Amino acid sequence: MAQRPITNFYINEEQSIYLLSHRDAKKHKQWLNICIKQLTMLGYHDVELIGSGAFGFVFAGVDEKHLQWVFKFSRITLAQSVRDRLEDEAFMLSRFDHPMIPKYFAFERIKKQGILMMARSKGHDLEYFSIRSGKFSANQVVSLALELHTLLCVLREHKNGIARSPVVHGDIKPSNLVWDPVTKVLSLVDWGSSVYAQLDECRDPVGANIMDLMSSDITNTNARMGDVYFIGDEQMSGEKSSPRFDEQGVASTLYALASAQSCRFGAKVIPASSLGLPMEFAKVIDGMLSKDQGVRDQAGDYFMRNMPAMAKAYIPDEHREPSKAMIPFWCSQATILPDTVVYSSRKQFLRQADSEHRLVDVNDAQLERYYREFLFDTGDTEKAFLASISRLAKYPVVGGLSFHWKHDNLFVESSLILYDHTLELAFQDAVDNTIKLAQGIEQKGLFKCCLFDARQTIQLERDHSGAFIFDSLPTLSYDIIDIPTAETLRPHSYFEDGKDPDEQLQLPKKVIQSVFELNKIHHTGCIIFESLEQRIKIHHYYRLLDASKELRFKELLNEIMQYAMSIDGVGVAGFMKLPYKNTREFSLCSRQPDNFLAKNPKKHS
Repeated sequence: MAQRPITNFYINEEQSIYLLSHRDAKKHKQWLNICIKQLTMLGYHDVELIGSGAFGFVFAGVDEKHLQWVFKFSRITLAQSVRDRLEDEAFMLSRFDHPMIPKYFAFERIKKQGILMMARSKGHDLEYFSIRSGKFSANQVVSLALELHTLLCVLREHKNGIARSPVVHGDIKPSNLVWDPVTKVLSLVDWGSSVYAQLDECRDPVGANIMDLMSSDITNTNARMGDVYFIGDEQMSGEKSSPRFDEQGVASTLYALASAQSCRFGAKVIPASSLGLPMEFAKVIDGMLSKDQGVRDQAGDYFMRNMPAMAKAYIPDEHREPSKAMIPFWCSQATILPDTVVYSSRKQFLRQADSEHRLVDVNDAQLERYYREFLFDTGDTEKAFLASISRLAKYPVVGGLSFHWKHDNLFVESSLILYDHTLELAFQDAVDNTIKLAQGIEQKGLFKCCLFDARQTIQLERDHSGAFIFDSLPTLSYDIIDIPTAETLRPHSYFEDGKDPDEQLQLPKKVIQSVFELNKIHHTGCIIFESLEQRIKIHHYYRLLDASKELRFKELLNEIMQYAMSIDGVGVAGFMKLPYKNTREFSLCSRQPDNFLAKNPKKHS
């Protein structure tokens, strides 16, 4: 494959490049350029980075015959045992020759760097379509279910020689399913978690004969961790690998796409039976996502037996009419779309203590992510709520949300501005899901988040004495929309709702005084000071709602920046301002009501 040596391949953990330090951003670009240059020297053109994850990163390129290829690299910073997984992935991928699975081409190891080359699947992944279109229609979900049924059969019926030797992909999720609208072909990509199944669908040991069983390791699991947002309980707890793992991935995928979520955790509050799907199909999906293993297995068996028949039912094409969002948001225009990042407070009811010290031995990148973001003891609904907040940041949006649970009600204050009107319907689905999931949380408390444009983040390095280095004091940017009749609200203090070890920055009193003076002017926005040992990051967005006060508004923003230069601690602190008094009130709702497709949809089409 390689005519010339490929040397240094490594890319930083995935985050907005605008939040990296100048030095790290420069390194990131240099590494990208090295990869692109080396692949170009090997004869490929139109080389581009198409993905990255915990274990590696992926480039695509086109050869002289106009064939499209994918090059997957392991991160050289990982342990050798983890980097060896890429060779395992190459082996598993090479076992298949099927139009729904990318064609394996070669694997090479250059020094410490493993490189897997395979054909590129045409189209976009289903998460891409989900973010842009919102909820998939009943027709789309059922059609996809039939495709995934075919994939499960391919994996289950895989043969090693003449004997059936089921394969577990282990990471079926929307972003690993690539759909080409032109050819109508679905491809299952990213085989990094794939293994030969140890148990079959009946949970009996897999083996062609007694000698196979005697020679295999039947005491330890060979299962690998897939995406913690989509895998089922058995895979999460490290049980022996079986086709049931992929059943769970399929059910999670169908549920997430039907509900416009980016995880499986919301199924208790927003069940499949509430999503306008055919009754039989919805109940099967809910069964496959059940907490009861017996119910899951029974529903999975029903899916495998009856999905072809269920797919034959008449389902009309759905034309979605715009409806009123559960909370308001506004659309605006921008020459350059914001690179949105979300910051949120983390109340105790969303971050339960790691009482059993389960973090000590975590050594899997996906599992570490699970602990870091949610902690093990947090309930599924709380996980789904946090994931829904993260999904909002996948849209070009700035603003803030405040959720207050008290008694039997949920109070929501908001200010959300979307900068792409073509995404309005999909963004509404994401916002509405956030509210519905919040309605399903029973613990009382307060949760706040704000979304800002990382492009606008101000970063200043410190010198050896800790003083900030700058030629001229940076200024805080803002927009103006004149709403002279609007009223001023009470101050909204960001991270005001309790102590957190990561959010302990003591701000200078003059900064706080300036913020409260700013509060007397009608506006919306936020400012977050993220102070590190060697630099400070100041995230912000501001929208002035009273143009007559612009001069004073600008003066106060300059004062905030001036006084912020005396920050010497380490931590995070900030403020968020929401503009309207009309807090939206919702009743708590542990489960959204059933909503099935009409039994005889032809009457309603």
